[in-house]
Amino acid sequence: MANLGYLQLTRNCLQRCRFCSNPPTGVDLSELEMRELIDGLVDMGYDGVILTGGEPTLSPLLMPALRYATERGLYNRMITNGQRLADREFFQECVDAGLQHIHVSLHSYRREVHDWITRYPRAWETLVQCLDNVPKVGITADINTVICAYNADHLHETVMWLCDRFPFIRHFVWNNMDPDGNRAEENPDCIPLHYEFQVSLELAMEYLHRTGRSFRAERVPLCFMRRFAWASTETRKIVKEEERCIRFLDGKGFVHQLEFLHGKGSACDACRWDPVCAGMFSMARTFDERELSPVFEDPLPVIRAVLGRDPEPELASRILARAGRRSASEQPGDEQRALARSREL
Repeated sequence: MANLGYLQLTRNCLQRCRFCSNPPTGVDLSELEMRELIDGLVDMGYDGVILTGGEPTLSPLLMPALRYATERGLYNRMITNGQRLADREFFQECVDAGLQHIHVSLHSYRREVHDWITRYPRAWETLVQCLDNVPKVGITADINTVICAYNADHLHETVMWLCDRFPFIRHFVWNNMDPDGNRAEENPDCIPLHYEFQVSLELAMEYLHRTGRSFRAERVPLCFMRRFAWASTETRKIVKEEERCIRFLDGKGFVHQLEFLHGKGSACDACRWDPVCAGMFSMARTFDERELSPVFEDPLPVIRAVLGRDPEPELASRILARAGRRSASEQPGDEQRALARSREL
């Protein structure tokens, strides 16, 4: 198991991504709070910290956080838009302070699409320069892509372009966008239906699997990624019985996540994969449960694929006993679901 803590250093950012779920709040950490949070991760037995934001490279706490996490023995990662890391000297300074790995947010290989989404001039160009710098500073990089209506049809093309242009990239993560609140409410045109990205996502996964790379998808119900269900972030957390914590710089504060469940629809009641699937994010609020469909296959092969072995009988029993479990915080009520189903799909 690998438990990782997320630490928002700042919510400031030069970009104004149309779907941003963590826009500026005017709240920043103090250095004392940063140290206490890192100490907390160590005390909880976590393996590493992921510095995020906003854009963490804009925070004056970046270098102190990298140094202190390194001192406390945590693996250092950072989620970044890559703009400041296009400056090789600054990138090297981060590495010298302890940075070991970056997750770079690229939403399309098409320059005009990425720049349109991020609403920042030369965002694509600067990010590409950042990726060019990665092997020069001697660390590793993954790609994070938020799935939205503007890239839903060419996720696979972005993957193939990246693998050809930057063959050192070995891992990809897709996050189905969070449509609730923040900038998504200002830009509802960004919100995709699940069927709009299903084919392109499978093609992307197939290509990466065939070429020996790894990948994960978050907030995607398993019925939309059946061939690669073992690559679901939530499914892997459920099967491995992992947790994660996030320090938000907003009203959510410190979140210690032990349960990985979203909304479940009528189709989920009949689905044999219900115990290993998180369900549909923002169900009956933004996304429609009528897109869901039951899977009638045995979930044990998914569990084996996640673990890389047969599960112990006790673990298998615990996982399968999750059938019918519903989230106390994300499961919509019957009235809300009925109202959602009355709307045109």
